[in-house]
Amino acid sequence: MYAEERQQAMAALIAQKGRMSVADLSDLYGVTTETVRRDLAALDRLGVIRRVHGGAVPASALTAIEVGTAEREHSRSGEKDRIGKAAMDQLPPVGGSILLDAGTTTARVAAHLPADMDLVIVTNSIPVAARVGGLGGSRLHLLGGRVRGITQAVVGDDALRTLASMRIDVAFVGTNGLSLRHGLSTPDSDEAAIKRAMVTSAHRVVVVADSSKVGREDLISFAPIDRVDVLITDSALRESDRAELLAHDVEVVTA
Repeated sequence: MYAEERQQAMAALIAQKGRMSVADLSDLYGVTTETVRRDLAALDRLGVIRRVHGGAVPASALTAIEVGTAEREHSRSGEKDRIGKAAMDQLPPVGGSILLDAGTTTARVAAHLPADMDLVIVTNSIPVAARVGGLGGSRLHLLGGRVRGITQAVVGDDALRTLASMRIDVAFVGTNGLSLRHGLSTPDSDEAAIKRAMVTSAHRVVVVADSSKVGREDLISFAPIDRVDVLITDSALRESDRAELLAHDVEVVTA
């Protein structure tokens, strides 16, 4: 197979699979990893794929275009519901505090919270606050500030100042992208600032994200991968991604 043919085949496979590692491509096409890296570099320059740590993703996987809450609510809903249920194993003891980030997956965490458990719940999400406000055993703290219409998330200096004064037992954080090199990432700078403050305020950070987010790199990184204690995702996570995360001391739970 000529180099051009191999590169076209690689590009088509990456588009189909969503992500391929250098090692897998090397085995599949019977070439060295150095050859694969040169092929991927050529495809990256053409704008066909984007190189990420250990492999490549389609060019469309790296994006600064943000999808609203309404559109995301119905995307991978089954996976998100299982992730939310699995997150209950990460709750602190009775009387502890949790932080729920804005997002459709963290909203599924909120939906599974026990109605009578004694918890302090802090959130910057209007939908999450509406959902947990009626829980009998919990005390709700809604961060104040400007509300972004596209995500219904509270952002801005007021919320940042409040978070700076808090110490939370467990933060349940969503993300648009997760990679070893770029960490946790999101398209918007204001949301990145809030998410960064959430991670800083928490003793323990639990990321809730479906497997399509793993390997993605969005515009702004808000936390390095070594700040993540647990990733709860779905069973479609690639085994190579799981192994890399475990090697970086991230506990991986698949739901």
